[in-house]
Amino acid sequence: MRNPIQLKVAASVATFLFSASLLAQTQQKPFAPKIQTPSTKEELVTKEPAKVEAEVKTPAKEAKAETESSSAPAPRRLQLHTFGVGLGETFLMGNYAKHGEDKITMDIFYAYAASYSFDVLVNAHWSTHEDKRERMRVAGLNAAIKSRLFEFDNFSPFVMGGLGFYVPRAKRYVGGDLKKSEQKVTFGPNFGGGADLRLNDQWTIGALGQLHWPFSIKQDDQSDLKGYYFKLLLTLAYSI
Repeated sequence: MRNPIQLKVAASVATFLFSASLLAQTQQKPFAPKIQTPSTKEELVTKEPAKVEAEVKTPAKEAKAETESSSAPAPRRLQLHTFGVGLGETFLMGNYAKHGEDKITMDIFYAYAASYSFDVLVNAHWSTHEDKRERMRVAGLNAAIKSRLFEFDNFSPFVMGGLGFYVPRAKRYVGGDLKKSEQKVTFGPNFGGGADLRLNDQWTIGALGQLHWPFSIKQDDQSDLKGYYFKLLLTLAYSI
């Protein structure tokens, strides 16, 4: 049996150890909640698919749209008034070629953009062709419908056809004497084709081949005046 002194010492030691344990528990830091982070790439994609898809696909879509917008040509403007000139060769054909030689001439044009595919084209021209003492004059004012076949970038080939008024006149030998034909206005068709290259919203260059075929003009004291001519031109036009 232990003596009272030993029991008293054991009780004091037990009390000290218990007090120290309580003090250590009160000084510990509070528990911090654990932040859950995705452990794998698959978990990240599974939890936020919409956000990941937006981050990955949106820049690609924006880059594609930017590329397409930079390479696509500007659309044609409608109700556009265009004034132009054509410079090139006029080839006399038929009986016209008997009284004059081919030469460089100039035409004047006006066009109205009625739709994305069709323009109204008005042409005016006048030229005199000489061959020794004979002379052939051709003049005309005509209109045509210009149909664009397709448009690739700013390049567009076209065909055209229409009607107009012509005033051909010849100075030729009749029975050994030089005589002028009577000056009369006649009607006739014209048709042709070419291509345009739009440089910007205002300026356009191109090439045009157009055949003019005035109806024959009857004469009282000489043979009827009949023939046709073809124009091959480089064109320059300005739109407003």
